Amino acid sequence: MRAPPRPLLVMHSNGAFRECVRRVGRGYVCTFVPSWERLRAEIIASPPAAILVVDPYAGSAPENPQLAADLRTLLWEFPSATVLAAVELRPGRSRDVRTLGEWGVTDVISLAEDDTHEAIYRRLRAIEGRSLQRLLERTLPPMLSGRTRMLVMTAAEVVAVGGKGRDLARRLHLSERTVLRWAERAGLPPPRRMLAWMRILLASSLLDDPGRSVLSVAHACGYASDSSLRRAMQDFLGAGPSALRREGAFSSASRVFLDELARTRAAGRDRHSLRF
Repeated sequence: MRAPPRPLLVMHSNGAFRECVRRVGRGYVCTFVPSWERLRAEIIASPPAAILVVDPYAGSAPENPQLAADLRTLLWEFPSATVLAAVELRPGRSRDVRTLGEWGVTDVISLAEDDTHEAIYRRLRAIEGRSLQRLLERTLPPMLSGRTRMLVMTAAEVVAVGGKGRDLARRLHLSERTVLRWAERAGLPPPRRMLAWMRILLASSLLDDPGRSVLSVAHACGYASDSSLRRAMQDFLGAGPSALRREGAFSSASRVFLDELARTRAAGRDRHSLRF
C-alpha cells in the first residue's frame, strides 16, 4: 500500500505564486486557505507531515507591511509544524528573515528568485520530513553508523506520512527481508518495532505543541483514538500523555528510546561475539 500524499496548506495572496504551487503540488494534497484562523484549524485536522506555505505579512497594511503576529502565535502553538515563508526579498528585509528563523520558520522562499515551477518543487522536497528528523538528529548518539542513521531517519520519514513496513522497504529500495537483516546487523529493533517507536516519538513531539489536544495528536499519528495513544505510551514509556507533557514529552520519550536502542545494540554485539 502506498503512503498517502503529503498535505500542502497554502495561505498566500499572490495569484501567480498560488498557481505555480498548484501546478507543482500535484503530488501533494493541496489546500488553499484564506486566513490565519482557518490555517490553524487545518493544521489541527492535518497529519504531522503537512507543509505550510504562507505569506508572513498576511493581514498587515500593504503600505507598511509587518510580520504577522498571527504567524508568531501559530509557530508558538505548533512548533513542530513545517513552515515555508514565501516573500519578496526587498532591500531592508534581512532583519525580517532573521526574525522568521528565530520564530521557527523552516525555510524562506524568494518570490523573485524561486519563481519557477522547478525551483519551488525543489524547495518543497527539500523541507519534507524535517520536523521529526530534525529532533532525531539532535538526539541520536554521534557514533551511529551511516547505515544505522539512514534506517532510523527513513523510518521517521515513512511514519510522518502514515506509511507502514512495506513503505519503509520501498523507500529504501530493498525487500522487507533485507530491511530486517540490516536492522539486526545495525543493532536496531525490528522494522515493525522501529516504526512503532517512530510513531511514539512523533506523537511525543506533537504533544509538546501547546495548540494540540491529545485526541488531535492521536489522529495525526494514526491512532484510532486518544485511548489507543494512551495505551501505546503506557506500553512504551510507562506514562500517559498528560504526565509526559508536564515533563517534556519528546525529551522523555527519546530517553526511553535511546535506552532501548543501547540495550538492543549491546545484545547484538553479544550475539556476534558468541558466533566467533
